[in-house]
Amino acid sequence: MPVQFIGMISTHDVSETRPASGPVVDADYTRRFARAHEEAGFDRILIAQSSASPDPNQVAAYVAAHTERLGLLIAHRPGFIAPTVAARTFATLDQFSGGRVAVHVITGGHDAEQRRDGDHLTKDERYARTDDYLTVLTEAWTRDEPFDHDGPYYRFADFHSEVRPAQRPRIPLFFGGSSEAAYRVGGKHADTFALWGEPLAETAEQIARVRAAAEAAGRTELPGFSVSFRPILGRTEDEAWSRAHRILDTIRSRADAFGGRRAILPAGPGATPQNVGSQRLLAAAAKGDRHDRALWTAPAAATGAAGNSTALVGTPETVAQALLDYVDLGVGTLLIRGYDPLDDATDYGRELLPLVRQEVARRDAAAAAEARATAGSAAVAESAAPLVAAAGAAR
Repeated sequence: MPVQFIGMISTHDVSETRPASGPVVDADYTRRFARAHEEAGFDRILIAQSSASPDPNQVAAYVAAHTERLGLLIAHRPGFIAPTVAARTFATLDQFSGGRVAVHVITGGHDAEQRRDGDHLTKDERYARTDDYLTVLTEAWTRDEPFDHDGPYYRFADFHSEVRPAQRPRIPLFFGGSSEAAYRVGGKHADTFALWGEPLAETAEQIARVRAAAEAAGRTELPGFSVSFRPILGRTEDEAWSRAHRILDTIRSRADAFGGRRAILPAGPGATPQNVGSQRLLAAAAKGDRHDRALWTAPAAATGAAGNSTALVGTPETVAQALLDYVDLGVGTLLIRGYDPLDDATDYGRELLPLVRQEVARRDAAAAAEARATAGSAAVAESAAPLVAAAGAAR
């Protein structure tokens, strides 16, 4: 199966190592950032959501109007608008964009962040609401006839939408989280379950748990998986690691400048994050900075694991092989973004994406050839069986 690459854009120039410049909504930068991903060969871009950031639906519409084929992965928090309204919003954009929309469902792992938009439910209540929400959302996209819904959080009567997604049967759903509740709800609803970049053993364990939850929900078609990283490339291993340590020094100096707090997300060094995904990244970092072929967890420790914060460090060849190690676990989607966001996206397209895709294509071709050879051998054996039987009877 071909692997898919997802990038991530923002509406202005900022990262853990780059102070924000320009207006919060910089139309020119957003357009250049999106087009850089399209020209680099990314399949989709993630458009994030927070209580203080620009509306991701509006950003996605703007990007769709200024690109040709780039897919849009729109982060969405259930509960702030009705699922029937969300269904029409996403379906409308899917039509205008020519079927390029996917939705990344984020239930919310930080109580203070949720309360900024007026959500005072507990974490378990939020996941129960997400379950109800996604049931309505998928029905709104797929039901031909008006329907009623009487769930624990949403009640609708005689709902029908005239606008349907361009994609059939519906818009793809991505789902993020690492708690038991996330496994249960995401295993039930997600087309792709998104994980942050942990060591291979821990990633395999999460994949197994999500698959078990999907089977427990009665699914016969199990979800795919996405894993997120921050690749740091160099022409040599030494150059890559020198760059990595310069990035880490900058992250730490910026954290010091903000009194030990990150300016972007509501966590920081020394803080205990509420969400299990961040806790898992910090646990991996506590075991050591380096894991497996190229995984580096020091940036997660430096930022309090506030978001996708583990790196893969090395030459393009080393990082490509590290990504393929996750493909071997069953990962079909790779979300990568850099600390120099726009320039790194261009570099990934030139140096990293082709290496991974070429190797995946080579493996797929070899597997197809082996399958044809096996089928041919079986056919020869089957056709020869009557002759062998006849010869035996003649003796």
